[in-house]
Amino acid sequence: MKNLRSVSKHLKDNEVYIKDKVGIDVTFDVGFRELLILEEKIQLYFVNGLVDDSTIAEIIKVLVGINDHENNREKVKSIIHNRLVNLQVENVSTMDEAIDQLLSGLITIFIDGEDQAFVVDIRHSPGRTPEEPDTERVVRGARDGFTENIIDSVALMRRRIRDVRLRNEMLKVGERSKTDVCISYIKDIADEDLVKLTKEKITAIEVDGITMADKTVEEFIVENKWNPFPLVRYTERPDVAAHHLLEGRIIITVDTSPSVIILPTTYFDHLEHAEEFRQTPAVGTFIRWIRFFAVLSSLFLLPLWFLFVIEPSLLPEQLSFIGLKEEGNIPTVVQIILAVVGIEFLRMAAIHTPTPLATALGLIAAVLIGQIAVDVGLFSPEVILYVSISTIGSYVTPSHELSVANKFINIFLLILTALFGVSGFMIGITISLFFLVHFTSIKTPYLWPFLPFNAKALLFTVMRIPVPYSNARPHIIHPKNVYRQPIK
Repeated sequence: MKNLRSVSKHLKDNEVYIKDKVGIDVTFDVGFRELLILEEKIQLYFVNGLVDDSTIAEIIKVLVGINDHENNREKVKSIIHNRLVNLQVENVSTMDEAIDQLLSGLITIFIDGEDQAFVVDIRHSPGRTPEEPDTERVVRGARDGFTENIIDSVALMRRRIRDVRLRNEMLKVGERSKTDVCISYIKDIADEDLVKLTKEKITAIEVDGITMADKTVEEFIVENKWNPFPLVRYTERPDVAAHHLLEGRIIITVDTSPSVIILPTTYFDHLEHAEEFRQTPAVGTFIRWIRFFAVLSSLFLLPLWFLFVIEPSLLPEQLSFIGLKEEGNIPTVVQIILAVVGIEFLRMAAIHTPTPLATALGLIAAVLIGQIAVDVGLFSPEVILYVSISTIGSYVTPSHELSVANKFINIFLLILTALFGVSGFMIGITISLFFLVHFTSIKTPYLWPFLPFNAKALLFTVMRIPVPYSNARPHIIHPKNVYRQPIK
């Protein structure tokens, strides 16, 4: 552990240390003011762009006004402390902590002859106001979403859970970036071992910086780093995060990221969407079934249809139309793979295409890749149809990370089916199932409640049960308080 330098009583020593560490004479964004208060020098340091300029001006005005109303030089420190017009004023005794707070957007005040410094929280980080996330829209419901400002994001959860037992513990990650990371949980619900394990994993992170924010933190937390399936869940909606807090889960918020991490999570947690809870239970259940069907289509439709193409005897006569009408110039399995890759081309192009050109991109995709590709014999019409349905199913999947991971299984099943027919299809499903069973999300079985089987929990997964009847928290995450509501 490195030695920490204490705040010196000699103001000049502190000034030299900060100038050497921060580079005040070189970097333009670190501000510095020296004032004379009751014949004692004080110095203020702040970072332009991370603080509210009007508040700094007000603080300087109040401090300078001390000379007009006070004359007791022996109590300079206490007088200045009382005159700092801010809600959060703390003392720090080491230069390292003072500099860390300075670079986090706080103003640091040193007083000549004192071995402690004041840090005043007047952060005003650049950012946007809360707005509805593009990836988690609902027909009815809240329109606010997390922002890149960790203070705003935590406040949005606190607004929904006004419980004295809600804990928001702040940590710093990154030797150079010193990014704020907040661990949120409800003290009398969340499992203590889970909270302790999460803290240990985050405090053990050793890296220069986490410029990619929550994704970098995730890669340090999860054990199976090459696993394509998401072992944590992301959300940009405060209501979803609050819902999981009340279940006993942990929320990790990383500064500069508009999404938060929910852990632990299972495969089926990634299939939930806020829209289901904004509708009546019957409608919510219907929406959930449609979503499950769409996800199954994205997984199994293409390999299953291809199996019927190469083994038409498996189809009853009434469904014979499902097969391929005309053989194309390219083998069917190659057509499917080319079409899937082509869809990925379009998806990535849509992400990188400026919004005014997105419509033109859609027309090009529909005309050139769709119609002309069929006319020249590159693709069969049936291939285009079933690839399109499978792609729509992947877009219906609430979790983008899960939809991308499902494509791995989709292509894996397709290749095995092409190589070994029915046996390959069945072997592929078995291998995929064992692959998913193998994983755990922070010591939580990934396929729960399907494996290990829990009938009641599985019913709550398949059905959108009315809230008055949903009085039990998921036992798999070991909550301290099992019941959401008092038992009557």
